[in-house]
Amino acid sequence: MIYTTQKALTFETFLAQYGDNPRYELADGELVDMEPTGLHETVSGKLATQIGIAITAEKLPWFIPRSCLIRPFADVATARRPDIVVLDETALSNEPLWQREPVITLGRSIKIVVEVVSTNWETDYARKVEEYALFGIPEYWIVDYLGLGGVAFIGKPKQPTVTICQLIEEDYIQQQFRLGEAIAQRGVSRIVSPLLKNLQIRLDDILLR
Repeated sequence: MIYTTQKALTFETFLAQYGDNPRYELADGELVDMEPTGLHETVSGKLATQIGIAITAEKLPWFIPRSCLIRPFADVATARRPDIVVLDETALSNEPLWQREPVITLGRSIKIVVEVVSTNWETDYARKVEEYALFGIPEYWIVDYLGLGGVAFIGKPKQPTVTICQLIEEDYIQQQFRLGEAIAQRGVSRIVSPLLKNLQIRLDDILLR
């Protein structure tokens, strides 16, 4: 992740210039180049497919938009672009920008966000945990498929880890899944999502060893 060196952008300027460019997001007025790699996109794509299958199987009124920005705070020039966002279609009628721009401004419109960790692991494990909790997003996944996060976040020895954050009142309760440590169902190690009870994602399918 690279923070560009230019004067601070407003949210409106960012939306006009970079709103349709999936490479960039905005943090406190600074343009952030997220530098996605092929492996990063592979993991994101596999996860989106499996989450979509679970949503369909459970007949939930949710969907994964192709492109989506999150504006967590009205008074701060920040616009997040998670790797995967699960939206509640029934809540979108209350979104003031959705009819003309794929921008979410209300936390209740979102059910799950997923961040696939790259070199910006500090942001995913710290700042975004706070932002998404304050925004009221019920479930936040941190998918660290290369084990890049600091020891304080994923333990030692460092290894690929998926952290599921569940919002309880105003804070996230975290549960971590690693190869060989995931909860087994019918003999298969899987990631457990509090919101998607029938989700069947094996760690071996998405984490690189």
